[in-house]
Amino acid sequence: METTPNQNEVYRNIREIILTTRQGIKRAVDFAMVQTYWQIGKHIMDAQGGDGRADYGAQLLNFLAEKLTEEFGVSFDARNLRHIRQFYNAFPIWNTLCTELSWSHYRRIMRIPNVNEREFYIKECAECNWSVRQLERQINSLYHKKLLASTNKDSVRNEIQKLEPKEMKDYILKDPYLLEFLELKENKEYHEKHIEQALIDNLQEFLLELGKGFSFVGRQKRITLDGDHFYIDLVFYNFIRVFGDENMVLPYL
Repeated sequence: METTPNQNEVYRNIREIILTTRQGIKRAVDFAMVQTYWQIGKHIMDAQGGDGRADYGAQLLNFLAEKLTEEFGVSFDARNLRHIRQFYNAFPIWNTLCTELSWSHYRRIMRIPNVNEREFYIKECAECNWSVRQLERQINSLYHKKLLASTNKDSVRNEIQKLEPKEMKDYILKDPYLLEFLELKENKEYHEKHIEQALIDNLQEFLLELGKGFSFVGRQKRITLDGDHFYIDLVFYNFIRVFGDENMVLPYL
């Protein structure tokens, strides 16, 4: 299909409108989530009345988790409520929060024990517009120390775009926390890799190569450890007897 310069310009303008609108929606939801969780954390801390009521605090969290999970889902189980309480403890003054950062950003930053280091990453993350993956990589690579020691700070700041480039389309449906907050079903296809698709397309042959007793269970299975989401590309089970126990089933990841 042949196109004219005018048609391409119209396409680019419309595309920019769509992407800008989507990003605006994501920022609005991110801000609403951060605000909601901060307020929840404040209510929990106010109700607990300090460290002297630790037993009551545990009882309160369990009670809230049971009631809220029943009505609003797993986003409000006891573990996540503890994260929310920790979030409020780390940032007890609402006006000091950065509206450019999402809940996923804050969940990673609040695990940094040093207050000055936390503030450093908040500032850099907002100014450089890091994704959560970029933030994670910067923290793990001790970015703050590299930046402070460098004489060419712009080069250090720009390095992340090569090491962990942001995706062109920052879809709202990619963040599990947003999905749970909005009660939307998770879209797992965005994790798909070419090699994984090739294995799925040739699943029978692949299973035979694994050996006897393997059964395909699923792809992109989400597991949550200490509140963090991880994805297993392909999950198989082996149903062959192990150590003489015919009821034992071993996972193969």
